[in-house]
Amino acid sequence: MDLLAQILINGVLLGGLYAVMALGLALVWGVLNIVNLAHGAFIMLGAYVSWHLYTYLHIDPFLGLPITAVVMFAVGYAMQRGLLNLIVRAPMFNTLLITFGIEVVLTYLAQLAFSADFRTINPSYAGDSFQFGPVVLPVARLLAFGIAIILTVGMWLFLLHTKLGRAIRATAQNLVAARLYGVEPRHLYAMTFGIGIALAGAAGGLYGTVSQINPYIGASLTAKSFAISIIGGLENPLGVIVGGLFLGIIESLAALYIGPTFADVASFGVLVLVLIVRPSGLLGKTA
Repeated sequence: MDLLAQILINGVLLGGLYAVMALGLALVWGVLNIVNLAHGAFIMLGAYVSWHLYTYLHIDPFLGLPITAVVMFAVGYAMQRGLLNLIVRAPMFNTLLITFGIEVVLTYLAQLAFSADFRTINPSYAGDSFQFGPVVLPVARLLAFGIAIILTVGMWLFLLHTKLGRAIRATAQNLVAARLYGVEPRHLYAMTFGIGIALAGAAGGLYGTVSQINPYIGASLTAKSFAISIIGGLENPLGVIVGGLFLGIIESLAALYIGPTFADVASFGVLVLVLIVRPSGLLGKTA
């Protein structure tokens, strides 16, 4: 029973991190109708930015997250305004090809810049933990979970209660009506993509504190983000939290009862089941 409790806690902590990873993908997908296959590569770049800030400037990885987010926002805004805006209304197959190409380019540029070696962000408290009854709570994972939930809830409040957030939601629901109210789509699309990439960068910084990073982690993180977005539903950012927690717990239980190599199989098996039973996601609106 103690082992099961520990596994469930680990799954919840992992799921919070998964949620913030998927949040940027869900935002871009829901507003721009772009399934960003380079999303995981941007998470990887965010992890390397945080690693550089910690290794060379000695900035705590959690305190350096705003810097990482600003850097990645600039990258995302420039890429959307200079490249993706050209094909934002193209057939989805075209956007898939473009974003896949970006993922390949970013991966190999990262290999050239950082090599294929695994790197870690290890602050002084990386090995610390809290004992809560029979359950051990690692400090780094607990901090990453708390910040992930804050970012996700903050994004939900931003979309609901700010002028830019309402403009993003209006554009996602009805582009023509949004234009009539003075929304400039190209700038708004670039802002949305920049915010999505900033969230991916912050997620990468959090990921680097709890796991090893190398240039090739992007593809698996894109797949997990895609699964979480589908499971939770695109309409509500809180659905991403539910999807992330659900996936984290499923993977942890599968690793315990079936084997670590079957964790990904179990998570994508759940994705298929959700698509069959509830295609709009766990919190998505039904027709």
